[in-house]
Amino acid sequence: MPAEQSLHTAADLRARMDERRTVRMFSTDPVPEQAVLDAIAVASTAPSGAHQQPWTFVLVKNPEVRERIRAAAEEEERISYAGRLGDEWLDALRPLGTDDVKPHLTDAPALIVVFQQRFYLEPDGTTRKHYYVDESVGIAVGMLLTALHLAGLAALTHTPSPMKFLSEVLDRPRNEKAFAVIPVGYPADDCVVPDLVRKSLDQVLVVV
Repeated sequence: MPAEQSLHTAADLRARMDERRTVRMFSTDPVPEQAVLDAIAVASTAPSGAHQQPWTFVLVKNPEVRERIRAAAEEEERISYAGRLGDEWLDALRPLGTDDVKPHLTDAPALIVVFQQRFYLEPDGTTRKHYYVDESVGIAVGMLLTALHLAGLAALTHTPSPMKFLSEVLDRPRNEKAFAVIPVGYPADDCVVPDLVRKSLDQVLVVV
């Protein structure tokens, strides 16, 4: 790629990604499923430790399953907001206006649950270690959010804690552990987002 085109592409990507906002108020309008599948395919191109690709993306479409996920998530969140999170964490969340009610889990037309494969599970039940799992899956989720945004879709990174209920509801194997729940869709007509300011480049960059 010529340098001039590189500069133009990088500047355009920077401007487009600066428009990304986390959304908690979703329209129930459907989204093109292929766009979601393509975003997941992009995420699966992420680099990973020893190229082991230790991730599973579960696209939850069944309304009954999503209701079960919401009910279980809200139960865990009620306990968390009642004190399990601790005062410091609750203070940090307060400007965002979050609480234990999670309509995005059933309103958003697409729901992606990302699991990390803590180890490889052979068909015969034997196991093999995976390396740098947290880092690998974290990078994949970042690429997923980028791909969704560039496709014109809004998303939320939801991490109810603990998340063991997701393995149970979605009947995942014992080597998988829930990493994040990502509702995907269009913002609701009355959607609002927190008035946040991102750190400038000179606040996050050190050149040596």
